[in-house]
Amino acid sequence: MSGELVLVTGGTGFVGAHCIVALLREGYRVRTTVRALDRAGQARDLVRAGGEDPTGIEFVVADLMQDDGWLDAVDGTRYVLHVASPLPVRQPKDANELIEPAREGVLRVLRAARDTGVRRVVQTSSFAAIGYGTDPGRPFTEADWTDLTAPHLTPYIQSKTLAERAAWEFIEREGAGLEFATVNPVVIFGPALGADFSTSIHVLLRLLNGKVPAVPPGTTTGVDVRDVADLHVLAMRHPDAAGERFLAVAGDPISFLREQVIQPHLPVRLPCYDLVLITDPTFDGSLTGSPGRARSDPVVEPDPRGRSRGTVRTGRRWRAAPDHCRRRGCLRRSRRRHGARPLASS
Repeated sequence: MSGELVLVTGGTGFVGAHCIVALLREGYRVRTTVRALDRAGQARDLVRAGGEDPTGIEFVVADLMQDDGWLDAVDGTRYVLHVASPLPVRQPKDANELIEPAREGVLRVLRAARDTGVRRVVQTSSFAAIGYGTDPGRPFTEADWTDLTAPHLTPYIQSKTLAERAAWEFIEREGAGLEFATVNPVVIFGPALGADFSTSIHVLLRLLNGKVPAVPPGTTTGVDVRDVADLHVLAMRHPDAAGERFLAVAGDPISFLREQVIQPHLPVRLPCYDLVLITDPTFDGSLTGSPGRARSDPVVEPDPRGRSRGTVRTGRRWRAAPDHCRRRGCLRRSRRRHGARPLASS
């Protein structure tokens, strides 16, 4: 119900800021964590750029690697969106630089949430925890897990997999009724609300600046950051979302070589990129601006591919539809559970 207090960890991040905007738009009150209070102004600027008033946002200092601050952060909240997790532009040589804050951070959040009576925690996980080191011979689903015994897994892939595994194990063994769900996005694109770009936006920036000497072959999958934020809110409040994982993916894979969406804005002529995430024909090459710019009005329908739960078609993308899911059945339980103990819905 709107008016309830929600904690968003990592409010100055790319996804975290969009989650705050989505919550404020829905009428929730928001508290967010920052590593230092002098970053509160940055968080307010991001929310303001997203079209919402940041005046009422509460700020608490908390660090993923420190116990201090987490009980104060979650105290009095109904829900927690745990978004904060390290994602550097370059992978570290020591995987523990990412694994430890990701895994220990989510466990700190879960312990504090359990001890203070939070109803549900939604963790921002990743497709990195689902689709690496294994080939199921079919489309990946929420039932799949990355095989950590596979060679050549990056520190980021390891960190997201180990953190989510640790979270589900905590819920099963020590959760004491705390509800939990995860959102597992593929590569996240969309409007940056400030100059501190996410890693995925840095990829686009390098393309636009001509710093990529050649077009990489192959395909990738993407999802709009606003859709990811909407899906967090949906997973937070829908009764059937407790105990589930939700892939966030925008339909078919994106070919780097097919369409000419970004080509006119490149400083040099390269083979065409199929970056269908930029759907506005008036796109001027800017990576910031109005967050509603490239978004069409939603046409509500269940996802026929069955890959992304709780999503509807909006032009060329899929977005979460909280107001329609109960009526149209857009949010469905996974056909196979991921192994965590079922949690009670309410």
